[in-house]
Amino acid sequence: MMMYKLLDEVEQEDFSILHQLDEKISFVATKVVHLGDQLESVNTPRSRDERALRLMQHLNRFIDAEAPSDELFDDKDRVGGVGASHIDFKFEGARARISQKYDAVERRLIERFVSAQKRDDRDAMKEVAAVVAQFKGFSQCVDAFIEQSQMGMFVSRDIFREIVPVCERNEALIHYVFHNPAQVMGRFVLTIFQGRLQEHLHQTLADQSSGARYLDQLCELYSRTQHLTKQLAKFNMGHDSSFLSKLAKKLFQEYINTYISKELTQLRQACSDTLDEYYASQSHQKRVLYGGLGELRREAAVVLGTKTSINIAAVENHGGRTFLSEETAINLLQEAKKALKRCQVLSRPQELAQNALQLFDILTNSLLVEHIDYGIELALQAVPVNEPRAEPQLYFYDVVRQTNGMVHLLEKQYADSLLPLVAGSSCQPEAAQKRRSLLAGLQSKLDVGLDRTLSAACAWVRVLLQTEQKKADFRPDTEEVVLASATQACRKVVRFVNGQAARVQDSCDGKNVDAVLTELGERLHRVVLEHLLQFQYNTTGAMAVICDVNEYRKCVDAWKIAHVTALFETLHSLCNLLLVLPDNLRQVCSQGQLAGLDRAVLMSFIQLRTDFKTSKLGLQLRW
Repeated sequence: MMMYKLLDEVEQEDFSILHQLDEKISFVATKVVHLGDQLESVNTPRSRDERALRLMQHLNRFIDAEAPSDELFDDKDRVGGVGASHIDFKFEGARARISQKYDAVERRLIERFVSAQKRDDRDAMKEVAAVVAQFKGFSQCVDAFIEQSQMGMFVSRDIFREIVPVCERNEALIHYVFHNPAQVMGRFVLTIFQGRLQEHLHQTLADQSSGARYLDQLCELYSRTQHLTKQLAKFNMGHDSSFLSKLAKKLFQEYINTYISKELTQLRQACSDTLDEYYASQSHQKRVLYGGLGELRREAAVVLGTKTSINIAAVENHGGRTFLSEETAINLLQEAKKALKRCQVLSRPQELAQNALQLFDILTNSLLVEHIDYGIELALQAVPVNEPRAEPQLYFYDVVRQTNGMVHLLEKQYADSLLPLVAGSSCQPEAAQKRRSLLAGLQSKLDVGLDRTLSAACAWVRVLLQTEQKKADFRPDTEEVVLASATQACRKVVRFVNGQAARVQDSCDGKNVDAVLTELGERLHRVVLEHLLQFQYNTTGAMAVICDVNEYRKCVDAWKIAHVTALFETLHSLCNLLLVLPDNLRQVCSQGQLAGLDRAVLMSFIQLRTDFKTSKLGLQLRW
């Protein structure tokens, strides 16, 4: 027990001694830290003084115009530390020499960068680029990189195919070497646009001797440049989303400014050349037509010819040539189509509709006025004026057919090529109004031509009936005649009218066919009616005239126009009055189609019977 108590006292004494020792160690450590702080406060000013001394020594050498030979400037591996050594001094001489040394160091760095690039030492390039970034001439380093990267590139004739691959090959290197790859990539592309691409553009478009070739090349270059900008958009070139579009716009600005004037001139010349070539192939010298004076002469000729049978209007039908060419029209439309396509590509958005309208105006003037209207005017003069002495060659149907074909082509191009360019703009109603006005003028002249053609055709029908129809056809002296067929005059008229109807159906389209055939049928009915009212009919002659009218009715029935068919059915019924027994006339006149006719019309036919007076039909038919 005594032993344990002794050991406990010894242990307590040891703990007390240990505690005292720990306190002394902490005290000493505190003193050491304090001493370190004091030493540091003394050493920092000494280091600054030492660096200031070295800087003053360097400055002293610059002031004394000595060439600094310190290893700081001579060791190429340590030039990275010089970037921050340039301080604004009051001493101009020293400043100039420092600037010279600064430039020399900068040049060395760029040379070292280019050398590393040639060796494909990417790490060295990255190290030097980081140092040069502190210099004012960092852009020179970037330019040197771009120049070296593009050296030997773009040697093929198709520069556009090379640009994107070149950018792709250099993109990874730019991202690895430079701390601002987006700006460097933008500079890389900018150099291509302002350098090789601009040079290619100027060389290609330098020759403007051929307007068509120049415009085609300009359109192709512009289109390929726009496609190129879309391909280059995948590269990061900064935050300006319009950077590439601005480059393209600046590249073509001088050409776009003069584009539309060159396009208008080219289209006018192309259309003029196309028309001149066509008329030269026809050995035709285009001339100024009479216009209103020509119409006055024609009317005078009609009046004089009607009263005196003197023909003072020499009709020139040009051997059946219409001087209208669908091939020429297609060539004009093709020229305009190409111009409108170029216009869509090269016009500024705010100018597109107006430019397109100007081009379409040139097309419509060349095609509708200079070509189609001129051909119609020539054809109008070729339509016979007075009753012909021989079967007339009526070529105006060909004019109508060709005009319809060319107008359809124009309408298609209007819908396909022009409307998409002017839709929604103020030019759209203007374009529609001009088109309607020109087409209405052509339609009016076509109507005049068709009217004259139908008049000439019916005049020939009248001549045929007057020369071929004999009084004996309807009032033969004997009963020995063939009653089963039409007279010779009727057969010739039907053959001629069938030919005219076929040409109408071939030349006109849609409702115009029915309209023209209706007019032809009405005029034919009028001529035949007037002709039949000139004869006297006995029983045999009545049967003959019924056969004739039946042939006329079958002729027009093929047209499937109810109004015309009804006219000849009524005429056929009227001719039946020439054959009906006298006692049955009153009954027949009150039946069928004759029931609604005027009594004077009925009597005009009944009076043609040879037995009208002998049978006292006038007294029997008093209503």
